[in-house]
Amino acid sequence: MDPSVSAAGSAKASRRLSNRERLKAFLDLFKREDRVLVLIVADPDALASALAVRRLLARRVEEVTIAHPNEIKRVNNLAMVELLKIPIQRLRTFKKDDYTKFVLVDSQPSHHPDLERISYDAVIDHHPLTKGWDAPFVDIREDYGAVSTQMTEYLRAAGIKPSVALATALFYGIKTDTHNFAKKASYGDVLSFQYLFKRINQNLLRKIETSDIRRSELKFFRAAFEQMIISKKRIYTHVGKVANPDILVVVADFFTHIHDIGWVIVSGFYGERLVVIFRCDGYKKNAGRLAVKSFGKVGSAGGHRQSARAEVPLQNLDPALVENFSSQVLQRLTVKHISS
Repeated sequence: MDPSVSAAGSAKASRRLSNRERLKAFLDLFKREDRVLVLIVADPDALASALAVRRLLARRVEEVTIAHPNEIKRVNNLAMVELLKIPIQRLRTFKKDDYTKFVLVDSQPSHHPDLERISYDAVIDHHPLTKGWDAPFVDIREDYGAVSTQMTEYLRAAGIKPSVALATALFYGIKTDTHNFAKKASYGDVLSFQYLFKRINQNLLRKIETSDIRRSELKFFRAAFEQMIISKKRIYTHVGKVANPDILVVVADFFTHIHDIGWVIVSGFYGERLVVIFRCDGYKKNAGRLAVKSFGKVGSAGGHRQSARAEVPLQNLDPALVENFSSQVLQRLTVKHISS
């Protein structure tokens, strides 16, 4: 049997189940002596969902461990793990033979090379279904904005009231994956969001959301201010080499708070790539279109009306341009494509 056909059939069958039926089918997979490894590609939605799986199975199996193959770099995510005390470890520290059951949440085996090496007993996700894998239990709901919503429904079906930490994690997972409901979301996302709101710790949530910057990254803000060009209600700034491209996003988002600025374009070198972040109000402007027009022919570029990103291998650019790259060069490469 083609695994992709079987996985698709399982996912379709799961969508017809009620929350209680879905919960029962999931819990029936496990025995008291099972040692369960929950795998995620760590981000807020995945972290929260894995924590919910751990709570569901806590009194039903011998052990539940959460593992991730990726390095967690975003300061918000690190703060989430630390403040909510989420017990996670890198996948490479575990031996597959030490576990009897494997659960994958907020992802599918084909999403990461390290995830493809494992046969899963359960896969719970909201991304479009991929091919080449199967599992006894599959719950993929592409219409949902976050897996945290699905896991909130599992908890409610089980009659489990989430702790403050778990509720805060799930609430933040829904909030981030739906972009505050500016992206795809279902009625289920709204209901779970409302249900969790009564149980979260607002101070913890605020601390997680505002933990954007490491002290070591303050120097990039100084560089951004020193190199900044303001012209026709637009900010252009090139900050040079960065150890983590996420800091470019943080800098760009900071500049969007400046009154009377219509465009923010921030660039930096990360490894052997030029990374450019675009921000605008999205009203009569389109950041995604500008990214594609400016850099689509030499690298990957795209995004939404309000936010976009371009990544260009340095080998695709003139060496002289790379050597002398500056805010002025950034302005020259983008300004000719700005329509408003």
